[in-house]
Amino acid sequence: MPPEASARPRITQAEVATLPDGRWITRWTFGAPGGVTAEVLSLGARLEALHAPDRDGHRSNVVLGGDRVAELLGGAAYFGATVGRYANRVAHGTLPLDGAVHRLATQDTGHTLHGGPDGYATRLWEGTPVRQDRRVGVRLRLHSPDGDQGFPGALTAQVTYLLDAAGELTIDYRAVTDAPTVVNLTNHAYFNLAGEGSGTVLDHLLRVDAAGYLPVDDDLIPRSPVEPVVGTPFDLRETRAIADRLTDRHPQLDLAGGGYDHNWVLDGTGLRTVAVLTDPASGRRLEIRTTEPGLQVYTGNLFDGAVTGRSGRPYRAHAGIALETQHFPDSPNHPEYPSTVLRPGEEYRSTTVYRFTAGR
Repeated sequence: MPPEASARPRITQAEVATLPDGRWITRWTFGAPGGVTAEVLSLGARLEALHAPDRDGHRSNVVLGGDRVAELLGGAAYFGATVGRYANRVAHGTLPLDGAVHRLATQDTGHTLHGGPDGYATRLWEGTPVRQDRRVGVRLRLHSPDGDQGFPGALTAQVTYLLDAAGELTIDYRAVTDAPTVVNLTNHAYFNLAGEGSGTVLDHLLRVDAAGYLPVDDDLIPRSPVEPVVGTPFDLRETRAIADRLTDRHPQLDLAGGGYDHNWVLDGTGLRTVAVLTDPASGRRLEIRTTEPGLQVYTGNLFDGAVTGRSGRPYRAHAGIALETQHFPDSPNHPEYPSTVLRPGEEYRSTTVYRFTAGR
């Protein structure tokens, strides 16, 4: 890492674009000069860009993102966003809770994805710069009223991004409610450690510390129970090239459009390392630690060039990989999965850490 990367991180703030209704979108840029720097938007509490040095100190943006506001409200709505109130899928928009069944807003699939068609990814969050020891970042808040997209209870959600000079980005989530509800928040960044718009991630190396995964049905809704990864292309307990695994013939890969769109059931509990992604060409390495029990891995199988990134290049199949730390998809309809219920007087808390390094 260049010597200047050890300098004290700094943060700047600017209004960068307007929504169709005239409201301004704010961008916070923070990090240490010469090291890892992040850009976060108030629209969707979104990680818009993350610049990281390679083994020779050359910096590139390693997360995908739309180039225009229209894309961030459309085809790129989830790129880098904080998604909720319930990340991933809730089957048929059916939420059973305490003897009642709540009907959630659904997408064209007939299921609820990432909180519904007007989820948190397209909302303006209120942000405040944060300086903490040798870390700097931004804290964003959103109030979600009772009945928002059909979810019961008024929820106040908060996400804090903090980056230190060593290239460690911590994302901390908190939420409280005034009535029983469910909460499952995550960040939906797509990573390409060779640089956004540089091609596919098929040559990246991936390790996921999980002995089990959740198979899905035709609508990508998980089935019970958890199945072992051994003997399947979902066995990533040893580091493997993504391409090596995706060339395996397996019906689950076909259901997801020729790749992964599945939840791994992570080993261990507490804040621990659960996955490592490496780009051999640049030497960039991303280590992920989390308190969450699951990791949704999506290899951008259905990218079709409709979204153009900040590089000016369209994103096609496998242009990035999402590594979403979260509770399991459709948990409200699977009592055997870890609970996502939040009640008044409780606080939802979740932490994920992205650590970037570069080596030979």
